[in-house]
Amino acid sequence: MKRFKLLAAIAIGAGTSSARAQSDAERAVLGPIESMFKAMRTRDTSLLRSVFEPAARLVGIRTLADGTDMVQTISVDQWVQIVAKDQRPGWTERAFNPVIKIEGTLAHVWAEYDFHFGPTFSHCGIDAVQLLRLNERWLIVSIADTYQKTGCPTRLSPTN
Repeated sequence: MKRFKLLAAIAIGAGTSSARAQSDAERAVLGPIESMFKAMRTRDTSLLRSVFEPAARLVGIRTLADGTDMVQTISVDQWVQIVAKDQRPGWTERAFNPVIKIEGTLAHVWAEYDFHFGPTFSHCGIDAVQLLRLNERWLIVSIADTYQKTGCPTRLSPTN
């Protein structure tokens, strides 16, 4: 009977996340990204700053009011200030289906994401996150993302 319960628990656990189990190394790489999402949600600027290498950059294409596209590049300091000052409720970013590559001290995470303010959907896209391991700790050195308001997968709204 105990063996059956153990096998059932393993089978249930295997079906709740991704098709393949994440290794300890992959979970370690995802840690700073999950902490970044938590810091955004809770407006914890100390936690937010702690997951980045100080010279990191955040880059994406943004569409201006006139319909033209521009490359937006911001520093960690700028990002922390945006998160701290924005008054919209419940910043919630969620990642889905991450593809994680690790080689030595370099890691890359490619993941679908969606973003909500409270329960209200804002946008979705792809996050491409590069991390370096310094003194046994993974730090985000760059994030590039796409940003789209339409054509996003239908997912349940997050609970805050």
